[in-house]
Amino acid sequence: MEANNNVSVLLFNFLKIDKILLFIFLVICIVLFVKLLNLWSRKLQDKFSGKRLLILQFTTVLSFTSYLIGVMGVFYYVFQPSNELLVGVGGSAAVAFGFALKDLVGSVIAGFILLFDRPFQVGDRVEFDGKYGEILKIGLRSVRLNTLDDNLITIPNSKFLTDVVSSGNSGALQMMVVTNFYISIFENLDHVKILLHEVVITSRFVYLNKDVSITFEEVSLSNTFVIKVSVKAYVLDVKYEKAFLSDITTRGANVLKQNEIKRPIRDLNKEVEG
Repeated sequence: MEANNNVSVLLFNFLKIDKILLFIFLVICIVLFVKLLNLWSRKLQDKFSGKRLLILQFTTVLSFTSYLIGVMGVFYYVFQPSNELLVGVGGSAAVAFGFALKDLVGSVIAGFILLFDRPFQVGDRVEFDGKYGEILKIGLRSVRLNTLDDNLITIPNSKFLTDVVSSGNSGALQMMVVTNFYISIFENLDHVKILLHEVVITSRFVYLNKDVSITFEEVSLSNTFVIKVSVKAYVLDVKYEKAFLSDITTRGANVLKQNEIKRPIRDLNKEVEG
């Protein structure tokens, strides 16, 4: 009975209103610090665009650490829990929180694994569960993925430990982009290669420190054989991926048309008659 009274007194001293208000105030300060850190990060990214991914990755680690260590440090600083209190309520609280927050704790642990194992990083273009886009944030609980259609998808960290995820650039600013064209099997492929190579190297989005590759493959399309042309080149920044793909597709199609390179088309009259 006396032990229970002691625990009650310790709890009463522990949960004083002034301590609770101070704790909330300091946690808000941590949140504001992280928001200011992200704002500062965005300004640095605009100023040093060549180091954009490095700045993003550093900001992510610092934000993650600030939340975790900051909240724990504030808790011990404000409440200064005694050994008796920890022994008295620690076991029961651990069981209760364990059941209530098991998914959250699992996601936090998974977040640490993602930060240090690094299957992908902030700024990477990844594909996960049929969704493709850029990793905007690796948080305590979840990863935020921004698709190329500008949809924001939130995925629990733990999902990435069990499912397959592919990264297109693995922390690099540049990434390979593949643009496909289809032409007649009777065309001069050397001439086509020269034309499309010129299109690629004159694009304002191309990264020329890596080689441009153009390959040919004979494939079946619409009940006939055609040549599939795969133009492989690196974009100078992953954020220009779609712009680069569109530029190569548009100018490539125009060049092929101007040089009278035949493209495979369906016979619409036969389709209607069928």
